[in-house]
Amino acid sequence: MTTADDVRRVGLALPRAYEREIRGHWKLKVRGLVFVAFSRDEQAMGFGFPRAERDGLVASDPETFFLPGASDLRYQWVCAHLPRLATDEMRELVTDAWRMCVPRMLHDLPELPAPTASLWAAIEAGAWDEVRAVLHPRVAWRDREVVLDGLPEVMDHLRNHPTPKPPTVVEVRDGRVSRWTR
Repeated sequence: MTTADDVRRVGLALPRAYEREIRGHWKLKVRGLVFVAFSRDEQAMGFGFPRAERDGLVASDPETFFLPGASDLRYQWVCAHLPRLATDEMRELVTDAWRMCVPRMLHDLPELPAPTASLWAAIEAGAWDEVRAVLHPRVAWRDREVVLDGLPEVMDHLRNHPTPKPPTVVEVRDGRVSRWTR
């Protein structure tokens, strides 16, 4: 059984995601675009989903999935009863809805080992204490032509350069990112 709080944990862990209340409904957004919205009682959620595929999703399990109201059918949107969703299925649906709202360069971040996504989000936000806490002291940083070794060198670079694109390969040691390669 999935709850709205389970959805929040997944959705708000994704880079650039935030939550807002709009006319009594809580919504997860990225840069003003809604990717998940809860019913007032938080027993159902609507989420971004390709319009061409939503009839198939609803037909696959009509007890769980349903179409939005007539006024929202023009959007790429479908709805689900939360208690009927398995956690893995919810995680996939929420992550795919988020991908519809973010640049392609961020799409693979949720698939990289934790805490890569939260590290990239902290770098983008300039939350340097969080960045320092997540990088391994002997981090090896490779970003195309930029090659850095060690936490002080990497921190200095990050503070003085634009946010890097997400990595393609990451290694995590003791819960901290020890290698970042793009």
